[in-house]
Amino acid sequence: MYASREDIGYDFGDDSKVGSKPVKPNPNIDGGWAWMIVLSSFLVHILIMGSQMALGILNMEWLEEFNQSRGLTAWVSSLSMGITLIVGPFIGLFISMCGCRKTAIIGGILNALGWILSAYASNVHYLFLTFGVTAGVGSGMVYLPAVVMVGQYFQKRRALAQGLSTTGTGFGAFLMTALLKYLCTEFGWRNAMFIQGAISLNLCVCGALMRPLSPKDISEKYVVRSNSEDNQAKALSHSAETIKSNGVLSEEPEKKEATNEEVLDSVQHIEIGGKSKSGRKMYGLRILKTVSQLTVTVRKGFAIWYSSYFGAASLFTNRVFVAFVIWALFAYSSFVIPFIHLPEIVKQYNLSSQNNIFPLTSIIAIVHIFGKVILGIISDLPCISTWNVFLMANFTLVTCILTLPLMQTYVSLAVVCALIGFSSGYFSLMPVVTEDLVGTKHLANAYGIIICANGISALLGPPFAGWIYDITHKYDFSFYISGLLYMVGIIFLLIQPCIQKKQPREKSMEEAQV
Repeated sequence: MYASREDIGYDFGDDSKVGSKPVKPNPNIDGGWAWMIVLSSFLVHILIMGSQMALGILNMEWLEEFNQSRGLTAWVSSLSMGITLIVGPFIGLFISMCGCRKTAIIGGILNALGWILSAYASNVHYLFLTFGVTAGVGSGMVYLPAVVMVGQYFQKRRALAQGLSTTGTGFGAFLMTALLKYLCTEFGWRNAMFIQGAISLNLCVCGALMRPLSPKDISEKYVVRSNSEDNQAKALSHSAETIKSNGVLSEEPEKKEATNEEVLDSVQHIEIGGKSKSGRKMYGLRILKTVSQLTVTVRKGFAIWYSSYFGAASLFTNRVFVAFVIWALFAYSSFVIPFIHLPEIVKQYNLSSQNNIFPLTSIIAIVHIFGKVILGIISDLPCISTWNVFLMANFTLVTCILTLPLMQTYVSLAVVCALIGFSSGYFSLMPVVTEDLVGTKHLANAYGIIICANGISALLGPPFAGWIYDITHKYDFSFYISGLLYMVGIIFLLIQPCIQKKQPREKSMEEAQV
């Protein structure tokens, strides 16, 4: 199961050559400020993903306050979680235009605004707009840059760095659950949301820590990556494209469009010629120049974003990436469904007393933290393929999902839940695998698509499982169906590298016959 570069299939060519002249590695790559980026991403996962996993506390308060059905009220939490991931491709457009730092800061403000406005909710539908949409979009604007920046700053220890940063989800689940429970008890749920909104402003601080790399730093990172690939012969080698500009953090001034340069030059000439005119006209010219520069930035960012999805170098021309998206549509719901339905399953098996001592969902969350770190360390070993670790973890998780309904004792359920928590640690490998598939330049847009597919899965998975239960009055079929769909996604990941490898061979045989 050893995957080569041809197996993974790169569709973003590189016509440039990297010289053999040794380049001194930048201290900020794999060290220095890179660990501040990990800290920033860790805090983002605590404040966003941890808070979302603790929404059960607020859901109970909303049920009591508004007296609506459980299904309708649950959509508030589902919208927030789903939109956070679904908006990924559109957040990629913001990153292309203004960079990760500005996008994250704006997202932090929007997320805090959503929490604060939700404190004044008069009905559930009001929460759909303020908490589900506003806070959800804000969360997405911070979450994607937090993941992308870790990929930008790390080369040798990418999997470990992503694993450490994403453990914030597990820590956040514990911290935010306790915090929200305390705030709701002491101050009521409205004041609790107001206070949480103030706490969420710390996301702006996390965004400020996302210092962009210079084009020189990115070029040096690429050279180090190329040398590392040649020496270590990694199974999943990184993108073979010279990254003079990453398309996210900065752009080379030499590559500005001629038309845009002409617009700016003309504005500058007008401004110089108008020095003798009144200050009012000069002020108007400055505004015109600023608007022109902003227009150039927006057009260039949109062009990069559009070409990634629909251009000749579209991400969707990479068949393995398309298979990866299909896998993501089925995978995330298999992880979310146990969190939603395990308490009810425990109640049906009369295991509530044991579960109250140590909840099964807590077992998943705790082991999930260790799974992310351990799988990240294993994937960074020189002799280990990240792709193979990713696939093995998926096989383990889908096996646990399919066997969980067969377990009817607390001990057996605890063992399966521990395996679910550990194997689901592959989430920390998703940015690494995505970058291996498409390269650093396209990481923001590509990972945005992946988390969008995960968001659709998270949004529709639990309601689908509940619908199956209403029909069969058993949760068994929910796990079986989600597990089988998950297996379909894994099969897509397995067969596409084989197809990618087979096609060049057939093409070479045809050319030989001609």
